[in-house]
Amino acid sequence: MSTDHIVTSFDEELSQLSDLLNRMGGLAESQLENSIEALQKRDSSLAEDAIESDRRIDELHMEVDEMAIRLLALRQPMAGDLRHIVTALKVAPIVERIGDYSKNVAKRTIALNQMPAVKPIFTIPRMGRMVREMTKDVLDAFSNNDVAMAREVWTRDKEVDEMYDSLFRELLTYMMEDARNITACTHLLFVARNIERVGDLATNIAELIYYQVEGVALDEDRPKVDQASVTVVEPDGAPRRESP
Repeated sequence: MSTDHIVTSFDEELSQLSDLLNRMGGLAESQLENSIEALQKRDSSLAEDAIESDRRIDELHMEVDEMAIRLLALRQPMAGDLRHIVTALKVAPIVERIGDYSKNVAKRTIALNQMPAVKPIFTIPRMGRMVREMTKDVLDAFSNNDVAMAREVWTRDKEVDEMYDSLFRELLTYMMEDARNITACTHLLFVARNIERVGDLATNIAELIYYQVEGVALDEDRPKVDQASVTVVEPDGAPRRESP
């Protein structure tokens, strides 16, 4: 077998690996979008569809792992090809986790649809749309090896954290004002946290893209401003923050 044929075959296999990841990412992106839309429209049927789609994402994750491990064992790649395969092995479980968080949002949506709506149910989708755009952009950046786009997504996580902090305080205030809101607001707290975590995962993918293209880790501190864990809301509704 000629060297040219071996190289061409290997390139095709790398392309197939990328295609699998792109399909997986596309499904996760659609699942997140459907979960957020289901929350906003109080559509339990759409939420069920989002939950069901998680199974295919899990299957694709296994396919990516199997193919990447086979390529490492049989092709013994080096340099950029090795980074490409290792990055695929790291990105796939992150995308799978995005699917899991989207599924959790859909499950909470079904529970929320069984009780009266509270105001934050209409403000959370704003954060959801921001995170969905981050997810789409970072997956596009991965497909195109676009370091500039990856860094841009990486910096956007600060906005998501700020919005999450605001929602966290708002939801606590609603619960303190009326005990009847506690159940719905508790579900919404979990929804907001799941969406915020998807944003974190998008930044993780951005860091892996940088490593894949540049060959070194992104040597900067992520602009993380999440203060929910140290926020206290007083009985009068005025928030304050305790020192860590």
